[in-house]
Amino acid sequence: MSSKLFTPLQIGPIEVPNRIAISPMCMYSADDGSASDFHIQHLCRFGMSGAGLAVMEATGVTRDGRISPGCLGLYSDENEKALARAVAAARKYDMPGFKLGIQLCHAGRKASTPYPWDRGAALTPEKGAWQTVAPSAIPFGNDIPAPRELSDADIREIVAAFASAAKRAVNAGFDLLEIHAAHGYLIHQFHSPLTNKRTDDWGGTQEKRLRFPLAVAEAVRAATPSHIALGARINSTDFVDDGLSPDDAVQLAAELKARGVDYVCVSSGNIVPGGRPALGPGFNVERAARVKRETGIVTRTVGYIAGPKHAEEIVASGAVDQVALARAFLDDSNWGWHAAEVLGAPLLPPPQYQRVKAGAWPAAKESRAIV
Repeated sequence: MSSKLFTPLQIGPIEVPNRIAISPMCMYSADDGSASDFHIQHLCRFGMSGAGLAVMEATGVTRDGRISPGCLGLYSDENEKALARAVAAARKYDMPGFKLGIQLCHAGRKASTPYPWDRGAALTPEKGAWQTVAPSAIPFGNDIPAPRELSDADIREIVAAFASAAKRAVNAGFDLLEIHAAHGYLIHQFHSPLTNKRTDDWGGTQEKRLRFPLAVAEAVRAATPSHIALGARINSTDFVDDGLSPDDAVQLAAELKARGVDYVCVSSGNIVPGGRPALGPGFNVERAARVKRETGIVTRTVGYIAGPKHAEEIVASGAVDQVALARAFLDDSNWGWHAAEVLGAPLLPPPQYQRVKAGAWPAAKESRAIV
C-alpha cells in the first residue's frame, strides 16, 4: 500500500518528510510571554510523534496582543531566550526531517481573556486584564469591554512588532513562521467587514481592509531569511451574512503568495460569537481545495481530522497538500507512528522505542469523531 500522506512536501525553502502537521494549540503555560518547562516537554513529545511538522501555539507579538496572560509572546529578550531554550531541548530528540514552526499573532479585541478552565469568570484588572485594541471600537460580545480603536501610528507599530517577533523566532531556532490571520484575531478583524468599520486608509473598501494583512505579510517576509518558510492561517468563511466568503479567501491567498508567502492553512469562523456552526469531519476541505486550485499556493487544511484513513483520503484526493491535526495529537502523541502502521508506510519510531516488533504497534484510532 502506497501512502500519499507519508510522502515529502516542499514548503518554500524547506522540505517536510510527510504531509502531517500538528496544529498550533494554546497551552496557557507561559510567564509574561516566556516559555516554561511545560513547553519543553510539549515540544519533545511532538518532535518524536511521527508528524513532519509542528507549529507552536499562537504567540503574541506584543504584550497586549496575547490571548491570555498565560499565552506565549515574542516581545522581549526574556521571551526569546526562554523559547530558544525550549526549542534547543526539543531539537535533541526530533525524528529525521521533522520541522518546527511558530504562529505569530495579535489577538486584538479577543485578547485579555481568562484561562479556558476559568471560563465564565471574566478576566479582571486584579487578575491581570488589560485594555484591548481593534480596527474599530466594537466589543466581541455582550459584557465584554469595548476595545480601543487603533490609530494610524498604532497600526504601524504593530506591523513593526510582527517583524520584530519574526526576527526573534528565527533567532530561537524555528524552521517556519506562520502569521495568524484567522479565528477573529487582529489581522482577521481588519480583513472582515463585520469588525472593520473604519473610513480611513485601513478600512472601508475591500482593498483597504486588505491593507493591514498585506502590510504584516510584507514586513514579516522582509524580516525572515530566505531559508525560513513563511505561511499564514487564513479564514475561508465567516459563516455570517455580510462577512468574509470563500471568494475573499482566494483573493487573500493570491495576494499573500504574490508577497512571498509560501503556504496557507485554511480554517474558518470565530469572528463573532456564534460564528462557527456545528460541522462535521474535514469541514474546511472543500473551501481549502478551492484556494489551492485557484491560486496554486501550497495549501494545508484543518478541522475535525482525526483518523489516518481520513487524513490519507484528503491528501490523496489532491484537495490539499497537507493536513493539520490538533486534539488527535493531544489524545495520542504517537499518532504519526500509529498512522504509518495503519497505512503501511515505512516510518520507524525513534531508536529508543524500537524494541517493539514491526507490525505490533496499536492501531491508530480511525474514528472521525472529535478526540
